[in-house]
Amino acid sequence: MTAAASSDNALQSDIAAKVQASGTSFYAAMRLLPQARRDAMFAIYAFCREVDDIADEPAEVADKLRRLQGWRHEIARLYDGNPQHPIARALLPHVRAFDLRRSDFLDVIDGMEMDALEDIVAPDLAKLDRYCDRVASAVGRLSVRAFGATEPQADQVAHHLGRALQLTNILRDLAEDAERGRLYLPREELAAAGIATRIPAEIVVHPNLPQACRAVAALAKRHFASAHAAMAECAKGPMRPAAIMGAVYGAILDRLIAADWRDPRKRVSLPKWQKIWLAIRHGFL
Repeated sequence: MTAAASSDNALQSDIAAKVQASGTSFYAAMRLLPQARRDAMFAIYAFCREVDDIADEPAEVADKLRRLQGWRHEIARLYDGNPQHPIARALLPHVRAFDLRRSDFLDVIDGMEMDALEDIVAPDLAKLDRYCDRVASAVGRLSVRAFGATEPQADQVAHHLGRALQLTNILRDLAEDAERGRLYLPREELAAAGIATRIPAEIVVHPNLPQACRAVAALAKRHFASAHAAMAECAKGPMRPAAIMGAVYGAILDRLIAADWRDPRKRVSLPKWQKIWLAIRHGFL
């Protein structure tokens, strides 16, 4: 083995270890993939975590924008075949092997820039949809290629499942986001629920909060249904990781709906046994 190959293997192992240590349900779903595709997904995940950390860290806006712009330059180097950052180097063979699109990486960065520029509070539905497309569906578009899905409908899976997962995250993380001064519930649904304040800490304790959340949950449900319909038009094997993620997040959404946002500070999650059962059911049947 050459020194370069040994270094690349060590880099992939380090990235995989970090993904596993993060405790994300993503790790179990990705383990179903063949080695090369799994390595691609771990590298994509590492890239997303890297730019997400830039957007979320307590730093000056100008510094965040500078570092995100640095990643745009790094993506350009990646597609020129000369990446410098370790994560971009880990992505290089997979960009070539699985036809990962430059525009999707740039969309992810643009989504993180939306968070870096301002604390998003009560965006309109159009802005919320654009945000979900960039931070979630763009990741899905990269992922379906790494999974090996080649059908045109695979991008529709990414479109709808990405939005469904992100809306579920928004509904689950209301209190945590409010502590950061953020609130992603759309202003149209807040207005329909009679919530006039734009202060996140006040919105999450407003008595009419459940009404607004139910409307967003219904939107997420529609995206889940559309994703599943598109998934049925794709080969089953490459879609297994997406099916697992959809099942896990769909179950989380059902628990949120059952809890009805009576106490947004109480984080909803799934027990480990249920995650394992869902992984088995959707990964191997």
